[in-house]
Amino acid sequence: MKVEFELNGEVKEFDVDSGEILLDLLRDEGCKSVKRGCETGDCGACMVLVDGRAMTSCTLFAAQADGKEVRTVEGLEDELAEQLKESLLEAGAVQCGFCIPGVLISAYSLLSRNEEPTKGEIKAALDGNLCRCTGYVKQIEAIKETADSIGGSSNGQK
Repeated sequence: MKVEFELNGEVKEFDVDSGEILLDLLRDEGCKSVKRGCETGDCGACMVLVDGRAMTSCTLFAAQADGKEVRTVEGLEDELAEQLKESLLEAGAVQCGFCIPGVLISAYSLLSRNEEPTKGEIKAALDGNLCRCTGYVKQIEAIKETADSIGGSSNGQK
């Protein structure tokens, strides 16, 4: 069957099998930030933005993306994405790196909707991302730092 959706800013048409998952299609299209992890939607390694919301691509059929906007880390090229990447690196929140694309997508989705999230809201946004290395503390701090720099109060306090 044919499906058409916007992938990282470019509308494309794809021939997909009825049972093909979005994860496989994206990786075939060169989106290597989308990782194959648990294949059950529990780890967040395959997280993508679908119409601006973080979703696991291993739990979506490729046909479900028809008519939607799909963005992977490769398609995040704006100031918010750059600030998040820089904050994650500076905070030491990147260790083995396997979870970071999913964390980045989840954080981007949150900060796109809420420029002043609480630590609790950040934790909730990262709930679907498993990280075996960091314990999440530095990731949460990096996301909070980004939030403070983009939309926080003038003195940076929350």
